[in-house]
Amino acid sequence: MLEIKPIFNSLLRSKAGAIMLLIQIAITTAIVSNAAFIAKDRIDFLSQETGYPEEEIFSFTTMTFDKELDIVQKFEETETMLRNIHSVKNASLFNAVPLSGSGSAGGLSLKPATEEGPDVRAAYFLADENALDTLGVNLLEGRNFRPDEVIMSASRGVFPEVTIITKALGLELFPTGDALGKTVYFGVAPLKIIGIAEPMKSAWLKDSRPDNVSIIPFVSASIFQKIIVRTEPEQRTAIMRQIEDLMIQDHSKRVIIGLQGMDEDKRDNNASDILMLRMLITLIIVLVLITGLGIFGLTVFNINKRTKQIGTRRALGARKSAIVRYFLIENAIICVFGLVLGSIAAIFMGQLLLENYSMPALDTFYVLMTALFVFIASLLSVVMPATKAANISPSIATRSI
Repeated sequence: MLEIKPIFNSLLRSKAGAIMLLIQIAITTAIVSNAAFIAKDRIDFLSQETGYPEEEIFSFTTMTFDKELDIVQKFEETETMLRNIHSVKNASLFNAVPLSGSGSAGGLSLKPATEEGPDVRAAYFLADENALDTLGVNLLEGRNFRPDEVIMSASRGVFPEVTIITKALGLELFPTGDALGKTVYFGVAPLKIIGIAEPMKSAWLKDSRPDNVSIIPFVSASIFQKIIVRTEPEQRTAIMRQIEDLMIQDHSKRVIIGLQGMDEDKRDNNASDILMLRMLITLIIVLVLITGLGIFGLTVFNINKRTKQIGTRRALGARKSAIVRYFLIENAIICVFGLVLGSIAAIFMGQLLLENYSMPALDTFYVLMTALFVFIASLLSVVMPATKAANISPSIATRSI
């Protein structure tokens, strides 16, 4: 038999160490299960599809100081110059860079702002007819902007009449799925939906609706302008190295700042999430190691206290396997109680995170998997010292100490 009762009696006689280990296992289970769940949530967030060929795209900002310059004409010349660079697929002026954490958003509604009605939050990019190709995004339905529909102006006295939106935004505006050809309002300005684009993310991955994106054919002619360039992926670094010189050669009275790849923009924007993920992984490893060492240490301590007892049992004919089994069962009993307590604490902690920090609800699968992992780790931590105890010679173990 498994001799459960003698093991219980032994634990009750020296309960301080067992209680400390039980608490340690409970704390590890509670924290690790929540940390593992949050880490998986961050991994999913960081690895989500953005809709862009990030390794092909880079962006920069120009600041022009020539007051006599015809900015509209110069921007058109600049775009043409960039597109003529070898290995550049396309280039376009934008008001904001996707995934950068800085952009513009507003409400699109089925009624003008002068009338009451619900609106849908959407990020918007102001760009010309080259926007979709520059971003590497295709149309699912409809058509692209015509050049005559694009407005380049220093003011918004005249506003475009058309827009291209993502499928997610279209379904939120028109749940029946017939957004193409419909009219929505950006403030009081009516915009006809002429195209439905593939999924793409806004400037903010952490936005409540990052898939709601609208492209409006408007380019603001100002001294401060963002430019996005798409290249052959293997040539992006080389082109980025020479882009500043090319831009200065094109017009000397401007400064180039913020030159960076889209993947770098995304990484910078997600820096806090990457740091959190690393800290969580470190926390999980440290807690598991500490728990394993605690179990190992308690087992070694118990063995040292029971050397004489173990030797006596061996002299009376107890097998080595029985000695190992004894310590495994003793540890398993402590571990089970600790896991039950830790699982309850994990669920309670997950509920607190949900209520106070808007974290996702803890999946009980992570609690069960953590409990299983801790249980296996705890048993493995006992094997070596228990095996060592079983190999003690009865003649040595029963000597007076």
